[in-house]
Amino acid sequence: MAPQEMWQSPISPGLSWYQATVGERPTYAALDGSRTCDVAIIGGGYTGLQAAYHLAKSGVSVVLIEACRFGDGASGRNGGQLGTGQRWWPEELEEKIGYQRSKALFDVAEAAKRHLLDFASEHQIEIDFVPGQLNVAHKASYERDYRENAEIAAQRYDYPHIRFMDKKETEERLGSKRFHCGARDLGTGHIHPLKLLIGLARVAANAGADIFEMTKATAIRQSGGKVTIETERGTITADRALIACNGHIGNLEPVTASHVMPIRSFIGATVPLDGYPDVLPGGEAVADSRFVVRYFRKFEGRLLFGGREAYTADNPRDISQHIRRQIGEIYPDLKDIEITHAWGGSVGITMPRQLFVREVMPGVTSIGGYSGHGVMLSNYCGKLYAETVLGKSGDLDLFRSLDIPAFPGGARMRAPLLFLALSWFALRDKF
Repeated sequence: MAPQEMWQSPISPGLSWYQATVGERPTYAALDGSRTCDVAIIGGGYTGLQAAYHLAKSGVSVVLIEACRFGDGASGRNGGQLGTGQRWWPEELEEKIGYQRSKALFDVAEAAKRHLLDFASEHQIEIDFVPGQLNVAHKASYERDYRENAEIAAQRYDYPHIRFMDKKETEERLGSKRFHCGARDLGTGHIHPLKLLIGLARVAANAGADIFEMTKATAIRQSGGKVTIETERGTITADRALIACNGHIGNLEPVTASHVMPIRSFIGATVPLDGYPDVLPGGEAVADSRFVVRYFRKFEGRLLFGGREAYTADNPRDISQHIRRQIGEIYPDLKDIEITHAWGGSVGITMPRQLFVREVMPGVTSIGGYSGHGVMLSNYCGKLYAETVLGKSGDLDLFRSLDIPAFPGGARMRAPLLFLALSWFALRDKF
């Protein structure tokens, strides 16, 4: 293995600023030999590790395998923003599924937010939480929607923390004239995602879960009331299993693969902005209204900017070039800013941008497709899965009941059709 501080994820391009700031990541052994357990988990991101922790602390025997190192996927490389609610605004969801279900999903998301922060505090995981998020509109025609969203959140969803910002306030809080209006949400914030992931792996192991890195699942099948997971280093036999691979499902399980598709997202970290005090003076994170969302924040003095998406498994030759161009569109004075770290990874999305939860074979549950809104939801869904196994809660059924259609086109045409559809939506951002 290369020196840990220079470790390059084999599944995600670029060296992240997060990795540069945590020093040497702890390492965990690879699986060596066959195991038998109550619950097997494939995937060592937030979902899998939370499930492993909550099961193990309740006395359930757990074996978790991660194909690479903990933190190589989206859980250790994401934008760090918690957000509020689901991927859709609550009033949008309400139109599709009714107020009662929309409110229940909103409340679950709030519980997820509290759980993440309480979990980090309880287990002394320093996640560098910074409060505040700005949601900003790139089109003037969205002003009414933003005004109404703040009112609906307070009046119908018991969430009084969102306040509308007019153009002047939006410009002042961003330090940019690029956006027309927005909303300031003081009920959420942003974190250092890799610190959370590292702490979560430690806590899961200390609770008694057997967690293994560099162990890829090559096949999964169910027979005779048992689930068997094949790896190159041994076989895991369990009473039940959780698939928590999100955008890295590959060809492991066809039902999940037909419903959860990976897209590439990229982030750049600039040099410290000591000479630019007007850029995000309040320290909030930002997400804009584009279909291809631009998300950014000032974190420990640097601008961390994400936004370019690629709808294939390919990676750009120079991530920095694309990110710097987008930074310059919002902050012209930063158009030539030095980017010290640039990285990317796979985000799992679904057709309706809602979470996919399904029993894909007897005793095997798959959870994924967080669609860029997974920092708090993925942590909480791991907990909810454990509670389902333990018979303590049925809240995971709120997601299980969502109508998540498969991507059209079959295995061969899914990716090309997704590319065409998302490219069309991205084109609409320009008009």
